[in-house]
Amino acid sequence: MSFSLPSVTPDGVPAAAPLLDVREPDEWAAGHVEGALHIPIGQVVERIGEISEHAGGQPLYVLCKVGGRSAQVTAYLTQQGMNAVNVDGGVLAWQSSGRPLTSDNGEPFVL
Repeated sequence: MSFSLPSVTPDGVPAAAPLLDVREPDEWAAGHVEGALHIPIGQVVERIGEISEHAGGQPLYVLCKVGGRSAQVTAYLTQQGMNAVNVDGGVLAWQSSGRPLTSDNGEPFVL
């Protein structure tokens, strides 16, 4: 059985879409998309209820640095029945496409 992972480039993510960032805390602090829910990949399974609530029945766009970790989480969430979409290229592609990042301290950058 083949499985096609739903994915889009950063330009394909609607402006008000719910986002999930699965990077580690230091990566998040350096720079992240404002309004995204931050749950490191190692906490996804135990915090699935929080993720589902954040999605609110809408497609949930999943981010990491370049798309590998978010692809794993997208596959897991899809298997759990959620409408999850991997953001190809992750936060690096997000920033390169001109979409804004914010930071907990100073100028945002991708770690």
